[in-house]
Amino acid sequence: MKILLILAHPDPDSFNAAIARRCRDVLAATGHTVFFHDLCAEKFDPILPADEIPRAAQLPAAIQMHCDEIATADGIIIVHPNWWGQPPAILKGWIDRVIRPGVAYAFLEGDAGEGVPVGLLRATSALVFNTANTESTRERDVFKDPLETLWRNCIFGLCGVSEVFRRTFSIIVTSNERQRTAWLCEVEEIVQRYYPTELGREVGER
Repeated sequence: MKILLILAHPDPDSFNAAIARRCRDVLAATGHTVFFHDLCAEKFDPILPADEIPRAAQLPAAIQMHCDEIATADGIIIVHPNWWGQPPAILKGWIDRVIRPGVAYAFLEGDAGEGVPVGLLRATSALVFNTANTESTRERDVFKDPLETLWRNCIFGLCGVSEVFRRTFSIIVTSNERQRTAWLCEVEEIVQRYYPTELGREVGER
């Protein structure tokens, strides 16, 4: 399987980065092809220019590569912190530039854009790993868990991804090494559950 793995955190020593590394290692070890992007390390430009908005726009090579990868991916994994109930700006910009018409969704013939689009993504499942410094019940009861709505309904559900699993690790700022080790083991188990070893391929084969 081809798996797209996106990390959005500016600190390479963050727990988000550790999650992404564990995902990448598990996927590679079980025979999957991994498209991995550390958006901050790659200095991804999150600003959507006006001339990229039309569906038929000529895209920069880097953006076209991201579009091609997400269009051909069998699975998607997103790793990011919860900042003010939102993804970091760099990831929001990635969404704006890559989750685009003709790649991730399309409107039916005769629909000028006012209706409900049809999802185009090939991926049947997506995993979202978040970190947070808000207790889970407060996030749900007080803030209504906006990231759940964003990823499940506004993005992946709209773009045709039928199964979305999201796991938030909190409270990250007070977590210790033992807790983080256990969380990484959980990440590994989740990734293996959704993307098991490729049958008929040697482990580690690319």
